[in-house]
Amino acid sequence: MFYTVLRIVALIRKELLAILKDPRSRVSLFLPPVIQCFLFGYAATYDLNHVPYAVLDQDRTTASRALLARLDGSGVFERVANLSSPADIRRNIDDRRVLLVVQIGQDFQRNLEAGQPATVQVIADGRNSNTAGTALGYVQAVAQAFGTAWQKQYGQTGPPITVTPRAWYNPTLETRWFMIPALVGTLSMLQTLLLTAMSVAREREQGTFDQLLVTPYRPSDIMIGKAVPSVLVGMAQVTLILLVAQLWFRIPFQGSFVTLYAGLAVFLLAAIGIGLLVSSFVTTMQQAMLFSFVLLMPFILLSGLATPIRNMPLPLQYCTLINPLRYAIDIAHRVYLEGATFSQIMPDLWPLVLIAAVTLPAAAWLFRHRLA
Repeated sequence: MFYTVLRIVALIRKELLAILKDPRSRVSLFLPPVIQCFLFGYAATYDLNHVPYAVLDQDRTTASRALLARLDGSGVFERVANLSSPADIRRNIDDRRVLLVVQIGQDFQRNLEAGQPATVQVIADGRNSNTAGTALGYVQAVAQAFGTAWQKQYGQTGPPITVTPRAWYNPTLETRWFMIPALVGTLSMLQTLLLTAMSVAREREQGTFDQLLVTPYRPSDIMIGKAVPSVLVGMAQVTLILLVAQLWFRIPFQGSFVTLYAGLAVFLLAAIGIGLLVSSFVTTMQQAMLFSFVLLMPFILLSGLATPIRNMPLPLQYCTLINPLRYAIDIAHRVYLEGATFSQIMPDLWPLVLIAAVTLPAAAWLFRHRLA
């Protein structure tokens, strides 16, 4: 057992040297994540066409129902819950059942009839700043249209409705607060998948794969030796992106680094399983790169980074369930911005464990089959 561990450590050292000995390789590993951090942090924008929301109607009058009817009939908002107390607001937003909660006070209609400002409080999930900002704008537009219609009907003047917005976990609704933590998973998966997929192909192209086969290494030892360097590089990139987020963009970190790194380690195992599956099929580095990029584009598009998952067609929403990047982005947002604990991110962890439990054994079987 001891000599097996020494052999695996030697193989890991060889892989790390192969990755890091070339200055161009070192630059390509660590410079692109920093550049993409700045690009996404300053340039990304989103659209919105579906907003799940909950209602806490404490007035329950004709006026409050008319306002909510305008929201429901807008084609953008979907009411998914009617809350009974303010305590229900946090649970629905934390669980991401809703993007925002509309709270109507007890004196809403009375204030409207008296010609006084009537306040509607809107609490939005600020973890996705662009989506929350767009949704708040839609609510304000609907409220203003309702107020104009009310004034016209009752011959009143002045603004009768005031929308008071509050964004949780991102009070200023800065886009980079959403983008930079999401890049922790996105960029680490990009490099990890490429490195793992190209590792075996590099050995085949350089003619060293046959030499590796005549060594005392078992196929499982070779797989571990190929996987561990990718995990280490992925963790180094995660650390680099976190440093950019903390030291340059000054995005406050609310959670635990132990929880974040533990969740991302599970994610990297799932990504490595996919990379090893690719490496078991390809024979050249060019094929490995092509297969990797073919997989990466759907992973990124179906992760919720480019567009909210709820805006996608239902079949595509089901496809996102097998996308490890979806869960990594959610873990990064919840731990970084919300301060979620290990138990709170468990709904994102167990799918990653399941993906890793399927892809890693499948890659090991294919690897042994190709060597036989």
